[in-house]
Amino acid sequence: MTQKKPRHIAIVSYFSIGAYDVSTVDEDKILSEVLTELGISHEIAIWSDPDVKWESFSCLLIKSVWDYFDYYPEFLDWMERMKLLNIPVWNSLDTILWNSSKEYLLEIESRGFPVISGLILEAESKPDLNLIRAKIHSETVVVKPLVSGGAKNTLKIQLSEWDNYTQKLEDLLQEEDFLVQPFVPEVAEVGEYSLLFFNGKFSHAVLKTPAKSDFRVQHYFGGTIQVIDPTPEMLDSCQKLMDTFAPDTLYGRVDGVEIDGVFHLMELELIEPYLFLALSEKAIPNYKAALKERLLD
Repeated sequence: MTQKKPRHIAIVSYFSIGAYDVSTVDEDKILSEVLTELGISHEIAIWSDPDVKWESFSCLLIKSVWDYFDYYPEFLDWMERMKLLNIPVWNSLDTILWNSSKEYLLEIESRGFPVISGLILEAESKPDLNLIRAKIHSETVVVKPLVSGGAKNTLKIQLSEWDNYTQKLEDLLQEEDFLVQPFVPEVAEVGEYSLLFFNGKFSHAVLKTPAKSDFRVQHYFGGTIQVIDPTPEMLDSCQKLMDTFAPDTLYGRVDGVEIDGVFHLMELELIEPYLFLALSEKAIPNYKAALKERLLD
């Protein structure tokens, strides 16, 4: 039996204040154009807008909820309300919930995959430098919120200078959990790879390189991005991660680095990744085919 064409779809986005989308191509607009070409009725809806009538939609496409970590309790409440509507959501709400805390990195590591995972610093705790040294074999670490994005409140710290950051970290820990990770020099020297998948199939890949004397690869910190062809070994590693931890997803982005020829996961982005749709000629056609398969076939 042929599935009926969806009645009306929400492209779920956020209220932009310019914090996370500076100098980016508007992928909400690209998605809207693709849905129009497919003949699918839709509109862009802001997840935190109290006036949105979510029950009027036949499915939700989570695209650019880029401020969810700034309003995490509210975002969790919103997801609970969406669950009660019992309408299709892509990626699924269960996937998004699992992926919303970087604790998932420790789970993936426990399954035997190479991961830049780290050590969790619980909220209201005092960081134990001896414990950090025992767990993280690096003289330089990166500290970031366990629920975060866009390099918000992310610090790069030399352990020899730890005492200079103790008070700042204790202040930050009054608000939320943090993650301490080893600093990976390959990020600064080579960059971070991002491989994009639609419906579990590889689409395209980019290499994000930080600005000189920085460690953050985000373009709004001056990083550069180029389309690349991943090696067969890298693609195989990323495909296994998608098959194991992101089955039945509309989209997924695998971010990582190569260390001694082995791909190490840094982020498995399943909530609202920027998809680099305007960079690769393969991107929009692959995205369109995946949406057609999900929504029309």
